[in-house]
Amino acid sequence: MTEAPRSTSISRRRFLQGSGLAATAGLAGCLGGSGGGGLDELNVAYMPIYPDMQYFVMEEEGLFDQLSVPVAGKKFSDGPSIVQASATGDFDVMMFGIVPAMIVMDKGIPAKITAANIKNAMEILATDEFAALWEEHGKDAFAEFEAQKGRKFTFGTFPPGSVPDILLRYWIQNTLGLDPEEDVNIKGLGGAAAVQQALLSNNVDGTSIMEPVPTVIDANDAPFQSIAWAGDFMPGQPAAVTLMHDRLRQDNRDLATEFVELHRQATNFVADSPDSAAEHASSVIGESALPVETARAALDSPASDFITDPRDIEGGAEIFADYAQALGKTEAQLSIDEMFDYGIYDSL
Repeated sequence: MTEAPRSTSISRRRFLQGSGLAATAGLAGCLGGSGGGGLDELNVAYMPIYPDMQYFVMEEEGLFDQLSVPVAGKKFSDGPSIVQASATGDFDVMMFGIVPAMIVMDKGIPAKITAANIKNAMEILATDEFAALWEEHGKDAFAEFEAQKGRKFTFGTFPPGSVPDILLRYWIQNTLGLDPEEDVNIKGLGGAAAVQQALLSNNVDGTSIMEPVPTVIDANDAPFQSIAWAGDFMPGQPAAVTLMHDRLRQDNRDLATEFVELHRQATNFVADSPDSAAEHASSVIGESALPVETARAALDSPASDFITDPRDIEGGAEIFADYAQALGKTEAQLSIDEMFDYGIYDSL
């Protein structure tokens, strides 16, 4: 079950800020044109999760004001919700998980990935009690847990077909050699907020999740800890990407290039100004849910590895494409050429 979009925000400050107009002229000049083409605004779908950090920075730092057209952003709780909404074809840019992006492309919506947002983003969390079993028994800890509790270990994560869900199934099956359908129980809970609440209320035994949830859990002294990190068992693991509709990627190439250039600036901003980036993350996600101090601590996690170059996730994308097709999430196994457009990033 998917959730409806939760909020909409529009950035139009470029018309009011002289500095923004000057920056627009400079950027457009570097790219050889205004780039707006036939688009009056960019419709961007995004999620309030760390793998979309570049959106937070572009919005909060006013980088969107440098574009040739204004940006209309729509927030969704999870990737499958964006997939459902993408059927109307209204979005020019979708910033969400690579598996939902594959599903969109597989459905025949003309689009390709022009930038990656993050890599190695997933952590596997489990209760402190299970972590002790894990340290002693390794993969046999799940059977030991079931023998002691009289029930299977329950993971709660994003909905089926999401990156956290498929990454979890990959880890269980390909790394541990277990059956994700028989040896554990996997529940689709919705977005990051639902997963976080399930952990804090002890309604699940573990999860596959991205930052800042692990740091929030730790800050609340909840009895969970990380037992595995994607960077160890799938180096270069893809998570969120920037998917562009062909009407932007092909028909308005200059504007598409402007967007990816700002994406790269945002990636660099996170590395160079983590304190400010944490403030932006707290503002977008909500300070009551994510205090600035917690947001800043989450940026120090190895799971906060922000990037723009789409080639950085090429190997992991092939694994995910194979797994997505095997699980029936896509009808065909998408190739690298079908998924990626490297030309825009390479032209920067």
